[in-house]
Amino acid sequence: MNISQIRLITFSPTSTSRKVGEAIAVGTAIPTFEITELTLGGSPMPEISADTLTIVTVPVYAGHVAPLAMQRLAELRSKGGAAVPVVVYGNRDYEKALIELGDFLTERGFRLIAAATFIGEHSYSTADKPIAAGRPDASDLARARSFGEEIRKKIDAADSIDGLDSVNVARIPRQRQPLIPQPRFVYNVIKLSRSTVAKPRTPEVDLQLCTNCGYCATICPSGAIAKGNECNTDSSKCIRCCACVKQCPHNARTFNTPFAALLFNCFKQRREPQSIL
Repeated sequence: MNISQIRLITFSPTSTSRKVGEAIAVGTAIPTFEITELTLGGSPMPEISADTLTIVTVPVYAGHVAPLAMQRLAELRSKGGAAVPVVVYGNRDYEKALIELGDFLTERGFRLIAAATFIGEHSYSTADKPIAAGRPDASDLARARSFGEEIRKKIDAADSIDGLDSVNVARIPRQRQPLIPQPRFVYNVIKLSRSTVAKPRTPEVDLQLCTNCGYCATICPSGAIAKGNECNTDSSKCIRCCACVKQCPHNARTFNTPFAALLFNCFKQRREPQSIL
């Protein structure tokens, strides 16, 4: 069948989801390629035609698709066009996020022809507590391109959109979790949430390092940082994506959450991408 173009739709505060999506798109070798970047908002999306392959890549926050991503996808529609949902998580678990995204796209008229889970550096990862640091790495991106190649083969083998078999994303292979780390993590999260230990709700700013350049305000996906008032972050808007921390040109921002140590201690074992076609 003829798929003439790709639409990559991504929400990617720290660029991990976007990198994965771009690698998948490149792997398909479909030449016409358009990106809809939802991280900083965006204009309303037109209904996507049936001759377009739609790849949607989003991060996982606490086992769910990032809520702000779901809000910005709300107007997405198609009449039977092929779609590939992809979730990117920080090496712990994506839980029901892929099913959430798959159901969301199906309800909006898409046919799911493939799906995948990839690993990206965790928002809370730091130099002293690395959590999937540097991911997606070269191996992940190679897997993403190979996944794109397999999608293209599936498309080429079909006579029409109706000939493309849909996938049940709930049947994607799942890596076995080590027996001890997950319950240990859950126990400690509950213990920490009940404790009186101070837990920061927003990144902190080092006033000695901050130059009020305004870059953090420019890249904040939720508008939690106002230009001219960069040393304050609106806790009611902050989604703790840590884009401002990871991309501050002066290293003036930190997010010292105790949950970082739990993730670092419990989920050191490397997890690998999984896909279904």
